[in-house]
Amino acid sequence: MVTRAVQLDFTTKAHGPIDIAAVGEAIAAGRYVWIDLEADNRDELASTLRALDRVEPDVIDHIVGQEEATQIARYETCLHLAACACRFEDDDFSLQRFDAVLGDGFLLTARVGPCEVLDRIRREYAADFVRHANTPSFLVFELWDHLSDHYVDVQKRLESTVEKLQRELFKDSDDDVFERVSDIGADLLRFRSVLMPARAILNELSTRRSIFVSEATQPYLNNLVGTIEHVLQDVLVDRDSLTQALSLYLSMVGHRTNRAMSKLTVISVIFLPLTFLCGVYGMNFQILPELHWRYGYALFWVLVVLIVVVMVLVMRRARLL
Repeated sequence: MVTRAVQLDFTTKAHGPIDIAAVGEAIAAGRYVWIDLEADNRDELASTLRALDRVEPDVIDHIVGQEEATQIARYETCLHLAACACRFEDDDFSLQRFDAVLGDGFLLTARVGPCEVLDRIRREYAADFVRHANTPSFLVFELWDHLSDHYVDVQKRLESTVEKLQRELFKDSDDDVFERVSDIGADLLRFRSVLMPARAILNELSTRRSIFVSEATQPYLNNLVGTIEHVLQDVLVDRDSLTQALSLYLSMVGHRTNRAMSKLTVISVIFLPLTFLCGVYGMNFQILPELHWRYGYALFWVLVVLIVVVMVLVMRRARLL
């Protein structure tokens, strides 16, 4: 279990890490505290949250829930946000939930395992805090600003994967390409299911009054709604591009199949009269006059060649060959 705490003074612009045991003292002194919890499993996270005694039991139950969802819940003493970051492990797309609780004098973030978004905020918040921060809502904006940038990066990576699959579709691709197309299509749908509630939450935070989000911060949050909108539109474009590429590929496969069948049909038509001749002269009748002709065998082959030439000329004239 990794616990981190940072105290922020918006008047003096002083900031720095503090011991987790000094959180209560710092809040009582009027400083704002960011508590960041990184657990190895949900049971460990739940026990740590209860030990901190800063969050209501109902909120803890929601935090340690198994559902990977983006949602917002309002309580009398806090505001609970659940969001999802995205991870790529060997090109496998997965979601990682993290939670943020805005309370009186503190922001608490909690997750199971490392989270790229929160780690990036922890590395970069200091410079923005000194230059721009005026209220505790600064951390709310930092959270959603980095999350929006993260979604942009994820969309670009998914887009590059879609473009790579499009190129593979028009080469000598194997049967596995259909499985990969299906996987990336499912990833785009999962990503879309994250973006839509994220847009709704940002829209609510930027328009609805709350004691945990200042009115000065709301216009900046509203700007991020546009960013999420653009990412969502790009994801829809990626899905359409993938669908159209697959449809075009299947059309090309069907066209190649039809051409092959057409050639086989032409060959069958050419050999059909020859098969008829073989059938006739393969019958077990006692009297077949042609069998006793001196040049019957040669005439047979002349007839065969003549039929083949005539059929080929007819097929070429009909542009079937």
